Amino acid sequence: MRYWFYSLGLGAILVGGLPVFVAQAILRGKYRRGLPERLGRMPAWAGPVPPVWLHAVSVGEVMAATPLAHELAERRPDLPLLVSTVTDTGRNVAEQRLPAKQFVFFPVDFGWAVESALDRLRPRIVLLTETEIWPNFLRACGARGIPVVLINGRISPRSYPRYRRVRRLFARVLQGIRLFCMQTPEDAARVLDLGAPAERVHVVGNLKFDLAVTGDPQDGSAVRQMLGLPPSLPILVAGSTHRGEEAPVLGAFQAVRRAVPDLTLLLAPRHPERLAEVEGLLERGGLAWVRRSRLPASPAAPVILVDTMGELARLYAAGTVVYVGGSLVPIGGHNVLEPAAYARPVLFGPHMGNFAEMARFFLEQGAGIQVHDTDGLAAVILRLLQEPAAADRMGEAGRTIVDTHRGAGRRTVDLLEALL
Repeated sequence: MRYWFYSLGLGAILVGGLPVFVAQAILRGKYRRGLPERLGRMPAWAGPVPPVWLHAVSVGEVMAATPLAHELAERRPDLPLLVSTVTDTGRNVAEQRLPAKQFVFFPVDFGWAVESALDRLRPRIVLLTETEIWPNFLRACGARGIPVVLINGRISPRSYPRYRRVRRLFARVLQGIRLFCMQTPEDAARVLDLGAPAERVHVVGNLKFDLAVTGDPQDGSAVRQMLGLPPSLPILVAGSTHRGEEAPVLGAFQAVRRAVPDLTLLLAPRHPERLAEVEGLLERGGLAWVRRSRLPASPAAPVILVDTMGELARLYAAGTVVYVGGSLVPIGGHNVLEPAAYARPVLFGPHMGNFAEMARFFLEQGAGIQVHDTDGLAAVILRLLQEPAAADRMGEAGRTIVDTHRGAGRRTVDLLEALL
């Protein structure tokens, strides 16, 4: 591959986006944290044993990698773990959840930045999550004899056609990955078609199934007590919502409250920087709300706006019905396994491309219901609140899916052993 051409294109993109970068850094502090690390100026690894470098972009990838990190630490306590992220929120959650000796921000994929980072950190192996395929980083690892593994690998239906258009170039990049641990047979077929060597590609399942294993349906009582909410209160949890999605969710919530006046909404926007925007929607809709961080000190309101990080998975346990966001708008959906682990009935919209296999499982097994608009969402919520036995059957079906498909972390570490 002509890496200089790729680097030139990357540079043009970064320069073109510089005004946005500067504005976000000034106004929101976004990306300002760890800027030297993003440019390759990492704190040097000081330990005597080279680390296992695990890279997870943001909160979702960090959460998915958590079972693998603990499985690896349990089996190989002699190998220290180093973790990198791209986002601040991902870094914060990683520091809370992962058993790592050092945390850094991942370098921008310029040759000089990634080479500096690798020379300072000296990893024995690099684990990249999902679709984190960076040409200059892979080339620099290859030049240093550092094996790279793609864990929880996936090629989404939306990105696959784009990769196919540059398949000849992409195939050369994929040669830099020693092992592909893919989520599904479809993901494996796509990466093979893009040029991955067949002997390196394995289907191990989705690590997020393992993440959900810790759920206990009885946790709901403890979570409600933590929030200061009555045990019998009907609660709708809307998790990981995006711009354009809160309005239909709030519309459905208000419609259902006409029949179920004590219904409470736990609303968790995917991106915390949008909290003020969502508060504006609530104010214009005439809805009283309270931020989660103020509970239980402040009285509860009809809407509880979740402003805490890394807590959503557990908050699902408090729900009577759960809607998983990123699916009424064309985002690709989010993880339906977390509420299913607590045996909660799960609703989602039509845009589940990033979790297509999970959505299919849930629909086929009666563990989830797909809705398409405000009216459809309201109708299903009301039906499940009025028919608790049906809601319980849905929840148990989801829990069964989680229990049946767990084990990806163990299978991934089994494959990693030969490279460690």
